[in-house]
Amino acid sequence: MNAAAIDAPIEIGGLEINYLIDGTKSGAGMGVFELTVAPGARVPPAHSHRDNEELVYVLEGCLRYSVDGETRDLTPGERMYTPKGSVHAFANPHDAPTKALIILTPDIGAQYFRDIATVVKAPGGPNPQAMAEIMARYGLTIAKPGA
Repeated sequence: MNAAAIDAPIEIGGLEINYLIDGTKSGAGMGVFELTVAPGARVPPAHSHRDNEELVYVLEGCLRYSVDGETRDLTPGERMYTPKGSVHAFANPHDAPTKALIILTPDIGAQYFRDIATVVKAPGGPNPQAMAEIMARYGLTIAKPGA
């Protein structure tokens, strides 16, 4: 898929987020973005969304995705749904980049990813407490180990 992003890509380490619909600005409520995950990229910790449902649809490569303890390696055309409050995580332990279409309802917005990118790129490296505070502001909760 080669859709037109609405803004410059947001880079967070080995992740790239290209927003196609920012539901916080469009009035649509639903957000849509392409997520590219480099092999071995550092990814967010397992977490849940208080207010958002999420659908992941793989376009290229293979994305390891987990929801409430069920882990699958998703390939092009496969999807996985995350209900509100479900603990989920993703990774790319494979040899090639993967690209997925992410749909959030309602959307948390591109600004969330910009805020996280600022913390990740800060001098001295990412500050876990600052990242947790941003996540909490947007209704995300880091899962307890083993959850």
